[in-house]
This record gives sequence, structure tokens and C-alpha cells, in this order.
Amino acid sequence: MDTPLTTIAVVGLGTMGTGIAEVLARAGREVIGIDVSEAAARQAVASLEASTARSVARDRITEQERHDILARFRTFSDLQAAADAELVIEVVPETYEIKQQVFRELDAVVSPTAILATGTNALSVTRLAAESQRPERVLGLHFFNPAPVMKLIEVVSSVLTAPPAVESVTRLARELGKEPVAVGDRPGFVADGLLFGYLNQAAAMYEANYASREDIDAAMKLGCGLPMGPLALLDLIGIDTARTVLEAMYSASHDRLHAPAPVLGQLSEAGLTGRKAGRGFYTYDAPGGQSVVPDALTPTGSAGTVTGREVSSVGVAGSGTMASGIAEVFAKAGYTVVLAARSQEKADTAKARIAKSLDRSVSKGRMTQEVRDGTLARITPAGSLDSFADVGLAVEAVAEDLEIKRQLFRTLDKVCKPGAVLATTTSSLPVVAVARATSRPEDVVGMHFFNPAPAMKLVEVVRTVLTADDVHATVREVCVKVRKHPVDCGDRAGFIVNALLFPYLNNAIKMVEEHYATLDDIDAAMKLGGGYPMGPFELLDVVGLDVSLAIERVLHGEFRDPGLAPAPLLEHLVAAGCLGRKTGRGFREYARR
Repeated sequence: MDTPLTTIAVVGLGTMGTGIAEVLARAGREVIGIDVSEAAARQAVASLEASTARSVARDRITEQERHDILARFRTFSDLQAAADAELVIEVVPETYEIKQQVFRELDAVVSPTAILATGTNALSVTRLAAESQRPERVLGLHFFNPAPVMKLIEVVSSVLTAPPAVESVTRLARELGKEPVAVGDRPGFVADGLLFGYLNQAAAMYEANYASREDIDAAMKLGCGLPMGPLALLDLIGIDTARTVLEAMYSASHDRLHAPAPVLGQLSEAGLTGRKAGRGFYTYDAPGGQSVVPDALTPTGSAGTVTGREVSSVGVAGSGTMASGIAEVFAKAGYTVVLAARSQEKADTAKARIAKSLDRSVSKGRMTQEVRDGTLARITPAGSLDSFADVGLAVEAVAEDLEIKRQLFRTLDKVCKPGAVLATTTSSLPVVAVARATSRPEDVVGMHFFNPAPAMKLVEVVRTVLTADDVHATVREVCVKVRKHPVDCGDRAGFIVNALLFPYLNNAIKMVEEHYATLDDIDAAMKLGGGYPMGPFELLDVVGLDVSLAIERVLHGEFRDPGLAPAPLLEHLVAAGCLGRKTGRGFREYARR
């Protein structure tokens, strides 16, 4: 039953079909491109001609190799042309009616041993297979766009698929230089199943006017290292396409996190489907264009009408990694810094940690010895918050415990001078609850730095309903002076980054609980298919499973959405003391240092 896959038909020569055809032709396969539109077929040929010409110009292939690639790609308008194909990959529009019609016609054309693959990322492979005369030869081959570049291929089996068919296409994927991941048949599979829930939540966050489109996108790029922000990515994918995928996911899961945000339907119905239409969440220079152009929602960049307060010295409370990192950031920017801990010894240790960090910068040529010495000299370690008497900005970076923070702010309220800005670096607790521990809640704001603070460019600026305008302006001005990118968000659980990141991580854990895919396959899918710098389980083990669980509980407690309930597997691992890299075991085991 195992079939050599040397002649392959691609049905549907849109962007994805053309990309798949290019990958196959470059890998030495005879490719039969089929599309009812002669214009689409001509465009596919022109695209391959242009792509291979660029490769010749860059000395990646020879002119003869280019000639051979082009000779291996032939186009037709009739499915009868697929008669000799050992594998047919359909990438026609994402509807059951069209795909089922293609499969019915292919049943009458191809040989009994041919494999039929659907490129769907939203529809049921099982449903498509069930209506075929050869369901054991039907499976999913989900390429990612752009197909010539993206390494991931999800190989989707239904309960009807014969293992030899899966083995054949898996081997083909590897021969194409791709990374195949074996998954079962559920809407979205692995990569899109996790990605589209995240994108949907970002759209809902924007729709609720919680944050601007620019701040949401900047937060996820700078806070998570993602190549694109979620709203820009929705425009690239196509808002109508995203809505279709989410509808399919919701019909299967009935999870509210997958119910398409109304704004997706509104934009789709208005024809504002993203880049291909020239307008979606953003406006582009032309339909199909890549350059964002200003529109009515674009920030003007002009200075605000509110002037911030004067800040020349900064107090940082805490002795951990985050506190020392924040103190280093301010000292590098020229601020006089008081670094206060519970004891003089702890404060001295924190300053020594900063000295080591600066020494590494000197050794790598990023900083001169003179600058290093001047930076360190601006930091004064102290064993008491009384040393904050003259600072213009006090930043706490102590344990993520509300009562500890409230007690600290009661002390800051007493020792800091009138007009000093009091900031908390909490990532999950309500800022207003901290503010109300003081007699001046209008002076309190959130400044959520990301770890490691010297390297990460993002700061989430969290204003409460009580925060004064000039306090908000002060923090934004300070962020710019310390070369960080501030994004504004309201005082609700998770702010921007954690509110979007941790439900995605939680859903990845649920996939493992359901034995849908392995840790390694899920991590590979998100890195190769989504462009994530780390897979979800790598990230969970780095962040710490106890920290992740605490944030999940806060999100679930505030939003009361059943889909946000922490995955039981996460609860069990934390209860067992398996907290990630810091304990040597989390979702994976690590060598003890």
C-alpha cells in the first residue's frame, strides 16, 4: 500500500497552492497544478518564474536547475489531469461543499493507490474522508504560509486513515526539508488551534477599548518576542479566514474563547478583511499591500497636554532579580538610584548582582569601564525604605503577594515626599488595591517591567480609575528616558501580555491532557508554524509552573470564564513540586547544576 510520491497534483493555485507547488518542484517532484481559473494558473507559473529567477540572481541555484524546476511544473484547468498523480493535495476555498465536490471528482479520476490530502486548517478531515470512496487514503497536509519558507507541516490523521498513507506523506515532508508533526483531526489542529484562540482574545481586547491596536501589537512583540502582533497577524491571515477557523473551532469545542469576537464579523461583513482588502484593523497602501498608512485611529505622536512631574532620583524596593534589573535600567539612564531591601546585607548583595551584570556588558564590548563605574556609583544600597525620603519615583519589586505589597505601600506613603510617584511592578494583582493602602491613591500607578529588565524593552503602564493624569504622564516620560516602550492598559488581571499569553499556555496543557499531541510536537508546531521563540512547554518551565498557575488563577477569578480554569495537569505538577527549570523538573526534566 506504500506509494512512491514522485508525481503530485496540487488543486487550487492561490497563494498557498502556488507555494506548495514551488516546494514540490524545487524538491524534484513532477507537479501538476490544477485550477479552474486560467488567470490563477498563469499567475502561479509567473510566481515560480520570478522566485527561481531571484534564486539564480542570489547564486542559490544555477540557470539549468531553474530550467528543470520550471519544466517540472505544468498547469491544467481540469481535474482529469490528476489521473497519474500518486498524491493529490487540494487547497481550494475553505468550505465543505467545494472540497467535497473536488474529492468526489478525484475519486473517479485517480488510481486506487493514490493518496488524497486536504490542506484545510479548519474543517474536519474525517468528514471529508467519510464521503470519499477511499477514506483510508484521505488525510490532512497542513502547510503554513508562505509554504516555501515555513518549515512546519501538520500531518492530520482521521480515525479512517491507513498508517501507510501517513508514513508516505511524512517521509515526503522530510524529503521536502520540512518538519512533519503528527496530529489528530480537530479544528485548528495544533498550531492554529492554539494560535487562533489567542488572536480571538486580542481582537476582543481591542473591541473592548482596553488598549489600542498599536499597544496590543507592541506588547506581544516586545513582551513575548513574537514576529508580529496579533492584530497585524489577523490582517495578514485575512479576518474572514480567521472568523471561519474560529467558527469551526467553536462548533467543536463550545469554548467561549473560540467564539469569534463580534468585531471579526463586523469587519468581514464590511469587506474590511485585512491586507488583501487594503484595510482591516489597520489601513494599507493598497489592496494586497504590506505598508501600513495612517488613518483616523493612528496616534499623532504629538506631545500630550499633560506634563509629568519632575523625577531625578528613583527608589527601587526589593532585592531579587527584577529589583536589581530595574535599578540597573534607571542607573544606566543617568538617574540616581536608591536600592532598598529588608536588610543592608540583602541590598549590598543586590548591588553586587548589578555589578556582575555590568561587568558582562564591559567584557562583551557593550559598555566602557568608565561608564560601568559611573553607573554603579549612581546606585546606593540601603537596608530601609526610610532612604526613599527624597526620591521622585518609588518602584516596588517585591513578592507577588497583595498583603506584602499593601504593607510596603503603607510604608512608602509615610516616608516618600508629597508628589512622589509610587509604582508597583505587579504582573497580576489589582493596582487599585495597592493604591488604596495609601492616603494618596492618585499618585499610584503600575509599571510592569519584563524579565530580564535590562534586556526587555516593554513596560506596561497601568493606570487605575484613581491615577492622576500627571502621574500617568510622568511614568510614560520616564519609560522613554530609560529607553523602554510604554504601552497603556487598564487595571485588570493580566494587563495585555499575560491576559493573552497564559490562556494560550493553558490551552497547550489541555492538548497534552487530552493526548492530542506530545509536548515536543506542540512546541515544534508553535516555533515552526507560529514563529514563537519558544514552545509553550519550554516557556512554562522557564517562567515557573507555580508562577504560571498563580496567574491562571487570577485570570480565572477575574473573568470567570470556564475556559480560563487552570488545566488540572498544571495543578498536579505544582502540587508535586515540579515547578520547571528552577526545581529540575516541570513538563520536562533538566540536569541539576
